[in-house]
Amino acid sequence: MLKQFTYLFLIATALFTQTLPSYAQSNYPNKPIKLVVGFPPGGGVDFTARLIAPQLAEALGQQVIIENKPGAAGVIALNELTRAAPDGYTLAVANIGPMVLAPNMMAKKPYDPLKDFTPIGQIISTYFLAVVPRDLPVDSLKSFIQWAKKNPDKANFASGGNGSITHLNGELLNTLGGIKLTHVPYKGSAPAIVDLVSGQTHILIDITGILVPQVQSGNLKAIGITSPTRDKDLPNVPTMRESGFAELETSGWQGIVGPAGMSKEVVQKLQAALKKTLANPDVRERLEKAGTPITERSSAEFAAFIKAENDRWVSVIKASGASIE
Repeated sequence: MLKQFTYLFLIATALFTQTLPSYAQSNYPNKPIKLVVGFPPGGGVDFTARLIAPQLAEALGQQVIIENKPGAAGVIALNELTRAAPDGYTLAVANIGPMVLAPNMMAKKPYDPLKDFTPIGQIISTYFLAVVPRDLPVDSLKSFIQWAKKNPDKANFASGGNGSITHLNGELLNTLGGIKLTHVPYKGSAPAIVDLVSGQTHILIDITGILVPQVQSGNLKAIGITSPTRDKDLPNVPTMRESGFAELETSGWQGIVGPAGMSKEVVQKLQAALKKTLANPDVRERLEKAGTPITERSSAEFAAFIKAENDRWVSVIKASGASIE
């Protein structure tokens, strides 16, 4: 009798234990959620995170706490995310740099962008403007390439840092244009723009939001934009496709990701909360004013997009030989 009772008790305990995860998930979230940002306060990713956090908190009924963990162009934060519990209480706002570019430029990958994360949803996309100093004797992308070929010893391109999208935009221009611009990396876009305006560097392909004012003020000349259509603020600037360089149609993007292995139920709740957040008129307006219009993708769509971006940029990285320590 005692053995039978012990056996039944063990079965009951096992069944009860197995129900705990699903019970916890059905009550998700029941505590604050941490939203990690791999960059310092004040940057573009931090801006997005702080803008959406209050709306996410309202939709989920729990506090959403921003935690900045800057370093290695966002790689440190995402590397830590891979070790977090896949329970939906630790998430990150990630962008193309640490999600696709940087890990593929390292000799030893800190993580696998396609296997070590659970995509929740995309938030925004942003396009890039190719700008040159106002005194550089070029007026189009083709004439810039011709100038670069005539000046191989001095022609260069600026970027916001090794492993950034601005770095890879320059490397892609090298490959497609058949030129060898020297890479001049800076610690962010702001100092890169300063030296470009003074003529110390020759081209920068960076986000439209920070470059449009420089073009409108006459400090820089715009010779191309990576969006599918022309920008309303710069209607005379041709797209890369119009300029004969369709493969230079690139974009930056941001979205929410979690650790690998998150349950479908939790992902669906987060996805629904993000959808509600992005439908908020104030959120939409502020993102558009920042030059980062909403591009909404579901979990499955975002996962497919990340894979496509990974495949694309891995080939660019290999062709250019670009790497970071």
